[in-house]
Amino acid sequence: MSFSIQSLYTWYRNVLRNPKYRWWVIIGTIAYLVSPIDIAPDFIPVVGQIDDLLLLTLLVSEVSGLVIDGWKTRKGHVESGSNDSASTDKNNTVDVDAVSVK
Repeated sequence: MSFSIQSLYTWYRNVLRNPKYRWWVIIGTIAYLVSPIDIAPDFIPVVGQIDDLLLLTLLVSEVSGLVIDGWKTRKGHVESGSNDSASTDKNNTVDVDAVSVK
């Protein structure tokens, strides 16, 4: 089994997007950030802060993406609920199979 940063990022993102584990991942990430036990200890001048910075960046970007997606979904439901039926009919797409006429 090969290890890569991309596979770790993909795993973290997928687990964070799973509603069942989302809060556990957020709490675990914050606990790791404030914990003195790290992969690279914080007393090492630059390397100690790199893992914390990368993990914090990943957490903030993914959580903000989830918040924005939720906001867009909620906004879409509010807008579609306030429109009358005549305006929603023209927003619906109908697929039609084309038939050639000879």
